[in-house]
Amino acid sequence: MGQALPKPGLRPFLPADVPVLANIVRASIEELTGEDYSEAQQDAWASMAEAESFGKRLAESLTLVATMDGSPLGFITLKDNALIDLFYVHPAVAGQGVGTMLFDAIVTLATARSATRLTAEVSDNAQPFFQKRGFQAQRRNTLTIGDEWLANTTMDKVLAVPESGAIVS
Repeated sequence: MGQALPKPGLRPFLPADVPVLANIVRASIEELTGEDYSEAQQDAWASMAEAESFGKRLAESLTLVATMDGSPLGFITLKDNALIDLFYVHPAVAGQGVGTMLFDAIVTLATARSATRLTAEVSDNAQPFFQKRGFQAQRRNTLTIGDEWLANTTMDKVLAVPESGAIVS
């Protein structure tokens, strides 16, 4: 019989995670977004992980980190119990359930905290992931980073409140 593969773990963000999470952001952008964004756009986008404000942004939100044998594989942040602000998975584990695990955990936490809607600014390559989970496109956005412009889409999902008063997604 084959040996079961270890399952990823989930834990809160630690300040010591900043460098490895920044590397995940850069690798994810570089390897997963080439069909939708130019190299210059990717470089501008990835520069947000180099700024000192990146660690502060992680610390100011509810940030969950997916790990395997203690090593981070990806992360998700929830800001103000309503905005999925950052959501990245290392390309080596993309499509293997790590993103789904992070997403499901943040939805569970948001609903437990009485959220009725979740919003995300979604890159073009991530739209199918969010659509599959019930998010609807609301508007197209253009943002400027340095000399580059990037497009994304604001998407949201209404979290249903059943008659019993418990919130479900």
